[in-house]
Amino acid sequence: MAKSIKKLHKILVILPFVGLFLFVCFYIIASLKYTGASFVAPDHLNFSLKNNYLCDLLETYQIDGTLNQARIFARIALVVICFSILLFWTLFLRLFPRKSRLQVLMQIMGILSMLVLLFLVSGNHDIIIRIAGFFGTIAHLIALYELYKIGYFKLTLFGVFCCLLFLMNYFLYELALLLYLLPIIQKITFIVFLSWFTILNSIIYRHVNTSY
Repeated sequence: MAKSIKKLHKILVILPFVGLFLFVCFYIIASLKYTGASFVAPDHLNFSLKNNYLCDLLETYQIDGTLNQARIFARIALVVICFSILLFWTLFLRLFPRKSRLQVLMQIMGILSMLVLLFLVSGNHDIIIRIAGFFGTIAHLIALYELYKIGYFKLTLFGVFCCLLFLMNYFLYELALLLYLLPIIQKITFIVFLSWFTILNSIIYRHVNTSY
């Protein structure tokens, strides 16, 4: 029985890694199919890492008004990454020897942030980002506090850096500052956040392997 449970937990912890790989694959395909240019460079008909936002690939219509052929692959990528991180939040509590109400709140906020983010394709981009960002920020801050308490100081600092990058994205967008740099900053933030989640998931995987 214990072996079966351990095997199930190992499979569950591996799934976020698989999800991250699939997310990257589907987003690469979506970026190759995008032909709608950008507001900064309307004459450049392909997806630009410098000028396009990741959310441009999710829209039903491209910036030039034509139907977005990339949206299906981008939306699959969104679903995959949301459920991968959602699964991460369900497993995260395994790192802590003693469970608390604060940790449960962290888990709930993390799961809610991913469920809300799934509605990013509804057309209410700014509202969805703000709501998901609110839930996600609460989960992230509690996670940093809990990681610090059990001695993961480097990961805590890395997480603080992630949070600062997120806040930079938010305020630059809301205040319309340095918007020509924001697509690049967005992608850097995304890579840094996914790296943080990947490292944490690796630690959870090792913990599952040694906890039985």
